[in-house]
Amino acid sequence: MAAPGENLRINGDRLWNSLMEMAKIGPGVAGGNNRQTLTDEDGEGRALFQKWCEEADCTMSLDQMGNMFAKRKGTDPDALPVYVGSHLDTQPTGGKYDGVLGVLGGLEVIRSLNDMGIKTRHPIVVTNFTNEEGTRYAPAMLSSGVFAGIHTQDWAYAREDAEGKTFGDELTRIGWRGEEEVGARKMHAFFELHIEQGPILEAEDVDIGVVTHGQGLSWIQVTITGKDAHTGSTPMPMRKNAGLGMARVLDLVDEIAISHAPHAVGAAGHIDVYPNSRNVIPGKVVFTVDFRCPNINIIADMEARLKADAQKICDDMGLFIEFEKVGGFDPVTFDKTCVSAVRSAAARLGYSHRDIISGAGHDACWINQVAPTAMIMCPCVDGLSHNEAEEISKEWSTAGAEVLFHAVVETAEMVE
Repeated sequence: MAAPGENLRINGDRLWNSLMEMAKIGPGVAGGNNRQTLTDEDGEGRALFQKWCEEADCTMSLDQMGNMFAKRKGTDPDALPVYVGSHLDTQPTGGKYDGVLGVLGGLEVIRSLNDMGIKTRHPIVVTNFTNEEGTRYAPAMLSSGVFAGIHTQDWAYAREDAEGKTFGDELTRIGWRGEEEVGARKMHAFFELHIEQGPILEAEDVDIGVVTHGQGLSWIQVTITGKDAHTGSTPMPMRKNAGLGMARVLDLVDEIAISHAPHAVGAAGHIDVYPNSRNVIPGKVVFTVDFRCPNINIIADMEARLKADAQKICDDMGLFIEFEKVGGFDPVTFDKTCVSAVRSAAARLGYSHRDIISGAGHDACWINQVAPTAMIMCPCVDGLSHNEAEEISKEWSTAGAEVLFHAVVETAEMVE
């Protein structure tokens, strides 16, 4: 297939202006966004995206999970579409670019093709997947997971938020539940542009991350039970301090992850301490250990070592410990042909690039199970994401979208 010429570039100013316009919907309190899934703000962002897509002569479709598909026709009615996209929902204190860059970068691909009068044999479809973040409704990547057959639709519809409102009811309430069967459409390929959400590209002054793999993830919920007691009057040797047990287990988690450097990581971000009173020795703690690595055997090793060594720690302290696997997915290897298209595009356009492993989960990780898939990453300042201070430059967004444009157009087969 013919590659686009290096002179073909997207309109970086238009892309940036679109990012800033979308950021006005669901503003956060500190310069970012709070546009959580299936809220009124999510509905407003969807409406703006649909308006822009229709202005770009795309037809919009909607499936029963609220996934949005904006299609630009190809010259071959029998050719499977090339899909591109990400998500528009944000964390409660999210940034303006996480997910949004991938959706609006996909729209910019369509707009630039229109500007240049370029046709492709395969249709191109820009996608907004519902509830990638998983903040309001766990787990993350929920709708792409249903699309790929990981979750059932009924199970997804029954997910509840903190107020007991179900996913299915809220999807209907905001008016974005379609009739199309989820996962019925077939893809020729899928590309997702995303900010790195890590510090590597910026630290190394690299323009483009060519994502070859996605880390596997294991979430193990750990419950340690001791005995509530007065902090002032209980002698040290007589304490059953669940909080101290947790501290030693967390040190163990760090030790296990470091032993598998550089790609393995581990920490506990969710921690509950009971009764959580200043003058009561904790009698119970519940925390979730998050292990990640692109090697499934290393994940298995980290899990096994956590259970064996944490058990010993608690046995020695007279504490009771329980483990429950509450989430996870296997490592992802992205499609070699799609990855090569990304790498070639970056080289053709003169952008510095390096192979990189995604440390976060993305819709592309699930779609990879049903279609050839690749990801493109651009730097973000200090590697900061899931934070209102998340920031990228217009130059970074332009470079990422231009690599996306070339990879997508090459895969969709430009018609001379």
